Amino acid sequence: MAVQEIGQGPFFEDFKAGDIYRSSVGRTVTEADNTWFTLLTNNGNQMYFNADYARRTRFERPLVNSALTLAIVTGLTGADVVRNGVGLGWKEVRFPNQMYVGDTLYAETEILLARESPKDPRRGLVKVRTRGISQDGAVVMDSERNLLIWKRGQAPTANFFPAPREEEK
Repeated sequence: MAVQEIGQGPFFEDFKAGDIYRSSVGRTVTEADNTWFTLLTNNGNQMYFNADYARRTRFERPLVNSALTLAIVTGLTGADVVRNGVGLGWKEVRFPNQMYVGDTLYAETEILLARESPKDPRRGLVKVRTRGISQDGAVVMDSERNLLIWKRGQAPTANFFPAPREEEK
């Protein structure tokens, strides 16, 4: 019997400028997602939670909180791009189109640059452009960000799965 280690990568060596990673799943934003996120972040803008208020605006219905859009798109890139690294910050984040409750988000990440880290030989620096795309193809978020990614065999997650206790086998 062989243990199948699914989803260990990608590692720094896997990233090449010009490659595109698309999220393997999408995420539909619900009214509960939008309301709870807005409440948790103490955002008092009624555009996110008051349908009567929103109906009186040019949008005619509540918008999805843009910080929630950013958070979901970032999460969608986790397994495909950032599993073995950390974000070092966003250069720019734009929201060119609106998101509404019921819209589904997908993430697409283009590798802009991959180079060795000058400070840590165990990791590399990866610059990416990530776009959040709704189910109808509208770009609802566009950002650039720098990542610090572990090299293969250097990540602290290597061999992290615990062995079952002898009495549990």
